[in-house]
Amino acid sequence: MFRSRRPSRRARIWGIYILILYTTPFSCLANFSQAKELIYKIKEGLPKGTFIGAIGVDLNLDFTVEPPFLFSLTQKKVSEQYVNINNTTGELYTSSAEIDRETLCPYSSEEQGCFLSLDVFVLPQQYFQLVKVKLLIEDLNDNRPKFPTDEIRMFVPENTPVNARFAVELSAVDPDLGIYGVQTYWLVNDFGVFTLDVEENDGGELTPFLIVTDFLDRETQDEYVTDIIAEDGGTPPLLGAATLKIAITDVNDNCPKFTESQINVTLHGNSSKGAHLAHLHAFDPDLGANAQISYAYSERVPRDTTSLFHLDKITGRIKLARKIDSFTSTFYKLTVLASGPGCIPAVATVTIYVIKVVAGPPTVMPRYIAPEKDGVVTLKESEPALSPIAFFTIKNMDKSQRLDCYLEGSGPFRLVPYQQLENEYLLETTNTLDYEMTSEYELIVVANNTQGLVIKAFLKVQVLDENDNAPVFQQSLVEISIEENNSPNTFLTQLQASDPDSESRGEVIYILGGDTPGIFVVDRLTGVLTVVTSLDREEKEKYRFIVRAVDQGTPRRESVATVVVTVLDRNDNSPRFINKDFTFFVPENFPGYGEIGVLSVTDADTGRNGWVALSIINGSDIFMIDTGRGALRAKTPLDREQQGTYQLWIEAADGGEPALSSVTMVTVLLLDVNDNPPIVLFPQSNQSYMLVLPSTTPGTSIAEVYAVDKDTGMNAVIAYSIIKRKGGEPGSFAIDPETGNITLKRELSNRGLYSLLVKVSDHGQPEPLYSMVMVNFFVNETVSNESYIQSLLTRDIDIEVEEKPWYIGQMTDGPERYELFPCRPVLIALSVACLVFFFLVVILISYICCKRLKKIRKKRSEVDVPLKMKNGSTHFLNRKLRQMSNI
Repeated sequence: MFRSRRPSRRARIWGIYILILYTTPFSCLANFSQAKELIYKIKEGLPKGTFIGAIGVDLNLDFTVEPPFLFSLTQKKVSEQYVNINNTTGELYTSSAEIDRETLCPYSSEEQGCFLSLDVFVLPQQYFQLVKVKLLIEDLNDNRPKFPTDEIRMFVPENTPVNARFAVELSAVDPDLGIYGVQTYWLVNDFGVFTLDVEENDGGELTPFLIVTDFLDRETQDEYVTDIIAEDGGTPPLLGAATLKIAITDVNDNCPKFTESQINVTLHGNSSKGAHLAHLHAFDPDLGANAQISYAYSERVPRDTTSLFHLDKITGRIKLARKIDSFTSTFYKLTVLASGPGCIPAVATVTIYVIKVVAGPPTVMPRYIAPEKDGVVTLKESEPALSPIAFFTIKNMDKSQRLDCYLEGSGPFRLVPYQQLENEYLLETTNTLDYEMTSEYELIVVANNTQGLVIKAFLKVQVLDENDNAPVFQQSLVEISIEENNSPNTFLTQLQASDPDSESRGEVIYILGGDTPGIFVVDRLTGVLTVVTSLDREEKEKYRFIVRAVDQGTPRRESVATVVVTVLDRNDNSPRFINKDFTFFVPENFPGYGEIGVLSVTDADTGRNGWVALSIINGSDIFMIDTGRGALRAKTPLDREQQGTYQLWIEAADGGEPALSSVTMVTVLLLDVNDNPPIVLFPQSNQSYMLVLPSTTPGTSIAEVYAVDKDTGMNAVIAYSIIKRKGGEPGSFAIDPETGNITLKRELSNRGLYSLLVKVSDHGQPEPLYSMVMVNFFVNETVSNESYIQSLLTRDIDIEVEEKPWYIGQMTDGPERYELFPCRPVLIALSVACLVFFFLVVILISYICCKRLKKIRKKRSEVDVPLKMKNGSTHFLNRKLRQMSNI
């Protein structure tokens, strides 16, 4: 007998390989013997989902094979960014990212081309092959020519010859290739003096050249502003523009010219040294060094003449260099040349006529009180009004002629006769001087007589500057607003104060006041005010400090500006509840819409950012909240016995954008109100009864009244008391006021039905609530006629018994002092009748019971009712009820 063996694992694998070999089409295996390369040509900027090519179709794959082909891209980044592949068909599509040739191939030329290489796997394993796919990205005209800068400046000399060429070095760049690149340049406005030419270098780059087509003159127009346009070869063409500013540089092509070429001056022979004679002025329209002019006497002017009349080479002023001692009439002709760089000097002639002085010619003789040098008087601007400057004495004036002496020139000066002295005049100020308004005055003291003789004395008054001006702020109160949470070193403002004093007296530095917070810094020289740290409006909303502007004079003067920085609010604080959580105690049956409690919430922000609205996240069907005050209310009265605790989540949201919020938990605890009387659970009804054996000894617990109260606390503390009874001697039964256990205190000699009316009361305030229950005992060895007992119970319901007075909290275990019935004879007669009847029944059944006596004794323990219910157990209560039903 031969036993079959299972094939080994290696044999199974070889079997699968052979099966695949014979079931796979040979054509498919032949197609993947070597890697394939596919090239697809696409335009750049294609939209998402554009079809590129079908790899499977182009490879002539047989799509009927099983398992089917799977295609995947190895470069996941490329797949996600540029292309997507259909895994089952191998079709390529453009992805969400737009393909930009200039981004992929920023340095490729038109000849090189721009390729995007992909590797595609053909799966599963039996078909595996790597397919090389190249995407040739064709260029589109999607870029405008762009100049490196928005403004191009060129400098062209004004003497540039016509047809001169200047290269525009900052030419435009277009990343597109070939015809789509920059093809030409042109000017928007050539002003009739320029044109534009384009040259191509060996590398194919185009450079625009500015060509001057007409003569330029800087003095006529010194700058030309136009736009230079670069245009590509697209259809339609795209343009790029830049502002072209052509500055015409100066060439020394102008020479000085006198405004007056002939000047006549009259000079008295007794004129004093330093007298002002004439002021020559020449003008050159060129700039800078090309416009510098110097004045000089011609070589034809004799040396003695040039030494007599001083010519300032820079200003062109002519003054008397020394006193003329001439008693005969004569004149001098001065030829003055105005020379510029590379120019033929301009010529002006000054003719000075000297009036003959006859034997002591009239003259104006100055005697200076204020400091004077070369006819220039210096006065401090702090000099008070009516400060004397100089005395002027008129000499050699014919006394027979009336003399008129007065002052020419503007300014706070006057020339007045000095007291009663003849021909003495005092020059003084009429008001205080102000250097900042006028720093120099030119005055002429003129004296003439009735014969027309005129004598002049020239005087210059220079005002010396003093530090009499304090710096003045443009604004004495600078109000600045800045949003909180600013970045450090934020610019606030630039304080500006000016001081009209000269030199260092007018130089202003800025200093913060001593009360300025350290977070503010001012640049001493520029007055730029910055805050070095981030501000918090909730920490401080307004900063007020002073800034001093101090000059550098002696003594220093300063002024003060007040800076008020207001920190504007941003919604950077969430509403904040005063407490982490809230607990409110409310008595049950609280009226609907009554105020349970108030939730206090704050928001450190201001305005809308600080407006807080409250809302209930859960429990809005029972509760509502007052958004304004935060008062929590219940829509309906609440009952603790239904639910004693409510937990609410309250959200506080501000009015900012975006809004910020916070949440707190509110616990509402209902306080108990004594609104439920005790409920007696055992005995179940006034019709139930318990069997008590006559042999029960005093002190034995024979029953228990069990009640519950739905309230809590003192409202649920129950007290038990016997208030009425029927049957038995007074004090035969006692009830524990706390547990409700009923104990037999005296031996029960009579058989029959005993009834106790038990009052079950709570300790509620202001008034306790109570319930009544009838506890019935049937004293006998056994229950022989249950219907008879039920008839007794039914009949006795309407029997009124005497009520024992009730005092709250007064529970005693002593004997009862009040009888159940008021008529003792009736009670005794009924008791005797019952006993006789009982004894007759006992005698009749004694014989029958003798045999069952032993069994009855065994069952006594089963007939007795348990003395005490433990903790209100439902199981124990059910057992009691079963015993009652068995009886």
